[in-house]
Amino acid sequence: MATVGVIGCGLMGSGIVKNLIKNNHEVVIYDINDDAVNNLINYGAMAAKKPEVLASQVDYLILSLTSSEVIKKILLDKDTGALYRMKKGSFILDMSTNDVGITREIYQTAKEYNVEFYDCPLSGGPEGANNGTLTVMVGGNKERFSNILPILQDIGKHIEYLGESGAGQVVKLCHNMVVAGVITLLSEAFLTAEQAGVSKNKLASILQKGSGQTRAMDVFGVNILDQTFDNVKFSLTNMRKDIHLYRKLAEDHKISTFVSEMSHQLYQLGINKGKGSLDSSAIYEVLVEMMQIKE
Repeated sequence: MATVGVIGCGLMGSGIVKNLIKNNHEVVIYDINDDAVNNLINYGAMAAKKPEVLASQVDYLILSLTSSEVIKKILLDKDTGALYRMKKGSFILDMSTNDVGITREIYQTAKEYNVEFYDCPLSGGPEGANNGTLTVMVGGNKERFSNILPILQDIGKHIEYLGESGAGQVVKLCHNMVVAGVITLLSEAFLTAEQAGVSKNKLASILQKGSGQTRAMDVFGVNILDQTFDNVKFSLTNMRKDIHLYRKLAEDHKISTFVSEMSHQLYQLGINKGKGSLDSSAIYEVLVEMMQIKE
């Protein structure tokens, strides 16, 4: 089996590592969080002290990180860039949600070093990562897609090749913008129903039986109904970051972002109120406080 490196062992990365080990891969990991690393060492992973050391040891390098700037520094830093330590003919699979422009820059640099770089952002959350049922959206060189497919199938259930470099990130950013918008609209609708005398639980039940049915209700709606915003499926901070990347992408292509503006403002308000570490569904709580509603 291949040797796979994973940089970033948080909510998503840890599940990815466990499924790679379960499928008999030798897995080398790196994370700045010692507790996350030690937990996965106990599961069977090996740890590297630096990203560039890890990169020299593996056939496939998976990234699961929260910042485009961090991804670029880890891979392309002039002195410590992991990309420059990769074996010729090896693969980098960026499973983070990344800036499209940076993605394509890394892809071009990787080609110069005979390394294949694929953007492979994910949907399915920590539960999907743990269960190996993620949806993987892939952009990159179609000719070598078959070389990475077995690795992707070990961590995901729905693998979609979408086109040239950046295509996976384009779809992921559009996807997350829709999810963010749905969460904000669900929150407002639940508040409206309750103030008008109908419980949000009853409204949720009807939504899921009618044309308002949405997967976002299944994933995030439970937190709104139970007000368990510390049950983090996808943090408010990370959603705000993805909204920012989506809006940059849209504006780069001269698409007006006035429709997404309100969601953008609400998520920024959530950050300002100190709710960034809570689940994205905490937008409901932001609206409650903003409207001074007593529940």
